[in-house]
Amino acid sequence: MAYRKGLFVTFEGGEGAGKSTQIRRLAEALRRKGHDVLTTREPGGSPGAEALRHVLLSGAAETYGVRMEAILFAAARNDHVENVIRPALSKGFIVLCDRFMDSSRVYQGVTGNLEPDLVDALERVAIDGIAPDLTLILDLPAEAGLARARRRSEQDNAQSDQPDRFEREEIETHERRRRAFLEIAKAHSERCRVIDATKAIEEIAADVLSLVEPEIAAHNAEDRKQVAGGE
Repeated sequence: MAYRKGLFVTFEGGEGAGKSTQIRRLAEALRRKGHDVLTTREPGGSPGAEALRHVLLSGAAETYGVRMEAILFAAARNDHVENVIRPALSKGFIVLCDRFMDSSRVYQGVTGNLEPDLVDALERVAIDGIAPDLTLILDLPAEAGLARARRRSEQDNAQSDQPDRFEREEIETHERRRRAFLEIAKAHSERCRVIDATKAIEEIAADVLSLVEPEIAAHNAEDRKQVAGGE
């Protein structure tokens, strides 16, 4: 039987944009349609990467500077890619990931002021050829997103009720990130789609599904073509 590569969809956006909620809703919708779906997140997603997640989000790595932070993110991403994402794609799964390489471009590159050449080099090593087929950027004004993030923290249990390292930063920093994500969408329009995250959850979910389903159809058509061609 011909090799079948799965579909890799990443979700990006600022704090409180609703990525986790939309990933969960999309996964449920796709599974009802009979698709094999894996949901995951960054930083984290694999045992090695989850070990680094606490270090990164707690701010424990801040004292070592943005370069060390970027290296740790890259190490976590590579572990995630090799142990979770690549194996799932090789089995034909639809992989839905909460943040991926674009977050590093924005958080470490744009607002971390890390040199573009270093960001690019770390990305190449970390993803090792595994890039998203589709990236959905949930766009929301920073102030609204941070308000959502605060409400979410208040609803969490006592173990996780403090804002993480990135949620604590200034509004203007978050707005710069929002603009950076929109610039990425413009520069990589072949894979990026921007979704208005100010809408109701149900409306956003419908928008997400309307963008993902054509990608699945196109991917399946290409897969059938390869099978027919004996590749």
